[in-house]
Amino acid sequence: MTTQVVILAAGMGSRLGRELPKPLTELSDGRTIMQQQHDNIAAAFGTDVAITTVVGYKLEHIIDAFPEVEYVYNEQYDQTNTSKSLLRALKATGKHGVLWMNGDVVFDPQVLVRVAGLVHADRSFVSVNTSAVSDEEVKYTVDAEGYIHSLSKTVVGGLGEAVGINYISSADKAVLIHHLTRCGDQDYFERGLELAIEHDGIRVEPVDISDLYAVEIDFAEDLERANLHV
Repeated sequence: MTTQVVILAAGMGSRLGRELPKPLTELSDGRTIMQQQHDNIAAAFGTDVAITTVVGYKLEHIIDAFPEVEYVYNEQYDQTNTSKSLLRALKATGKHGVLWMNGDVVFDPQVLVRVAGLVHADRSFVSVNTSAVSDEEVKYTVDAEGYIHSLSKTVVGGLGEAVGINYISSADKAVLIHHLTRCGDQDYFERGLELAIEHDGIRVEPVDISDLYAVEIDFAEDLERANLHV
């Protein structure tokens, strides 16, 4: 079965202070952030992959760089957060499960290799880093069975941080779409997952990738840190 992947790349990325959309930021090895993501996807899943990218800010630059993928337009990219970008993508990708990632994450190719078994088994998960718990990041707790219980920036006593690489199963997809619809315009997509867990009891596994690198690029120092790995 074709693996369905979504990249969320609609935002303005103003904190990094670059002229082009943040996913087109060049890394020290000459690739862009998005090219590294495409390469990692291909390394883990081969050519039988369908990529849908959500665009908004200066979308023509991303489309020109990656003309071979499908696109969804978030026309409210300057007024909404990732919950609404993911909502648009999930609605556009049929009934299949979806692996999605933020378009500004530079990560070890082994991350997707590690989660590939769960993707093929169609099991919902969130990739997490348990080696650091920053107040500014999305944190998580688990229930008695080890599944995600809470997932937000306001979590107290978080066990680790979500790194922005996740999967929703075909069975859970409609439920997540429903709760993303309920989210506020400024909510992150994690709020939709949290609501789906709370109200519908979907089971989302945390997958620990703490031994691998995954860096969300918000500031220049994040880019410097990512460039130590690529």
